[in-house]
Amino acid sequence: MDSSSPPPSSSPAPSQAPARSRGATNASQRWSILRRSLLARSSSSLAPEGTSSDQHIKDGTNNISRKASRGFNLIECHSLPISQLVKSLGNSINGSENDLGCQKDVYVYYKLPCGGSSKLNLVYRREDSLELNDMEASNRYNIDTTGLVCCWPSEEVLAYYCINHSDMFRAKKVLELGSGYGLAGLVIAACTDADEVVISDGNPQVVEYIQKNISINAETFGETKVKSMILHWDKEQASEILNTFDIIVASDCTFFKQFHESLARTVKSLLKHSATSQAIFLSPQRGDSLDKFLRIIKENGLNYELIENYDPTVWDLHKKYVAGDDRAWPNYDKEHCYPLLQNSVILEFDIGWTFWKNLPFSMEVPTRLFKGCKLTFPHLRGFHDITDTSACVTCNGALFL
Repeated sequence: MDSSSPPPSSSPAPSQAPARSRGATNASQRWSILRRSLLARSSSSLAPEGTSSDQHIKDGTNNISRKASRGFNLIECHSLPISQLVKSLGNSINGSENDLGCQKDVYVYYKLPCGGSSKLNLVYRREDSLELNDMEASNRYNIDTTGLVCCWPSEEVLAYYCINHSDMFRAKKVLELGSGYGLAGLVIAACTDADEVVISDGNPQVVEYIQKNISINAETFGETKVKSMILHWDKEQASEILNTFDIIVASDCTFFKQFHESLARTVKSLLKHSATSQAIFLSPQRGDSLDKFLRIIKENGLNYELIENYDPTVWDLHKKYVAGDDRAWPNYDKEHCYPLLQNSVILEFDIGWTFWKNLPFSMEVPTRLFKGCKLTFPHLRGFHDITDTSACVTCNGALFL
């Protein structure tokens, strides 16, 4: 999954590195070190006796950030052996322990805070099991391998946010982009009345885990249709899914700047042309990475609202971590750990008569999010029934905010 960056260590950074560029540099160093480590492991048998690249790798880790062992801990979860999952599912699945996982997998049980006895059983790759062939797949498909590393903090926050705003998903078709193991998408399917949830990632290995997690939780989803999908942002999307999704969600998909342009185009091409459609992203600032992505989505015909305080529980934890009042996340860093909420809509689209005639006449136009948008009403000439048009200009069936 394309999720939250590891928090920085307490080691002091070089004084000559500017604060805003340090995050991107550190991220590059992390992945470079990972690559060297895997390559060194694969060639260790060929190395002359007494030589090693270990010291070179260690030298690079001194001044970079590393993944935190804990996140916001918003959803209760417990790691258990795969055998325990097989036992708990009993006859509800076909297959055995070997079908569900292997030595490099772990089973995580989530108790969802959405009423009743809602729960999710997820199979993850162990955090120390990344292999050289994973990096080879990354090169082959032009994707990153972050989705195989773990469930990142931003994904947990997104899942928690969706639980607390479950009404927005009622009867909607939802897509999660860059989902990794799919926690947020699975939570939407389990805790809301969404019509359909599609959980996607560009990494085929990750999508195998998504499908596995969908299968073992099938009884939790009720009437909601849930499916996995391999979705590459830099490829033309299939015509049957273009502009069909009411809501698109993603967590920490703005990490790699080389994917910004294709991600923005993907959102615009898949989001339904409707006044109620929206894309909800949660991403840390990460130097100038998020700012650059916001500029790109604007250039691609999307408008956005950036919200820092979007949930009282998450905000309270964030303030405690920053102040050092809660030592559960000792190396917490606001710029790399706290995800900001980005809510995006398409700048220009048509509003059909069916939608418009069902709006309450007392409705106020949401000018804050739609500022700068053009909404076209092909069947109307004039807007005498809108309560608040102080921020609007109307002309020949078009509304400019």
